[in-house]
Amino acid sequence: MSPAPRPDPAEPTPLHDHAFESLRFIRETMERAGSFTAVPGRATMAIGATAMGAAIWAHRSHPGDGWLRAWIVKGIVAVAISAVGIVHKARRLGFPLDSGPARKFALAFAPALVAGGVLTWALAAQGLGPLLPGTWLLIYGTGVTAAGAMSVRIVPLMGAAFMLLGVAALAAAPAHGDWFMAAGFGGLHLAFGAAIARKYGG
Repeated sequence: MSPAPRPDPAEPTPLHDHAFESLRFIRETMERAGSFTAVPGRATMAIGATAMGAAIWAHRSHPGDGWLRAWIVKGIVAVAISAVGIVHKARRLGFPLDSGPARKFALAFAPALVAGGVLTWALAAQGLGPLLPGTWLLIYGTGVTAAGAMSVRIVPLMGAAFMLLGVAALAAAPAHGDWFMAAGFGGLHLAFGAAIARKYGG
């Protein structure tokens, strides 16, 4: 009696399938390694909440120095909140802040901050303060969009939204400046911060 035939072993996975899977894994790993993922969603929401209060404070302030002082103080508070949020999230995720992506993110964002500071001084000195809300929104959006190229996809989208709002503010009546500031630095930060916190780990 002849022995029963052995079942055929499962066909091996074609070599090209292994190659495609390996390439996909390498590409995704490099994308994660090359992205600044420590953008803090909750801190961004906190910046938005304080911006709402700043908009009310600035709107009730006297035009000129009082109004400008309110928003400058708000800007300093926002920088502090952002710095603490980035450090906290980076430590929690084990993301080194001296890494290449972190340095590229900072270097891409810094020129916009410098330009914003220079334009603030120049416009205020020329009595063109009503142009500042649109200018700030546009400059900030430019910085976020540029730096966001080194981060997760939602960050440059947030920057583009700020830029569009800045253009709208520059085209609108100067009396609406504080409401555009509230919509941008308040509303957009709250909305995008919530999305970042939900999808990207806080």
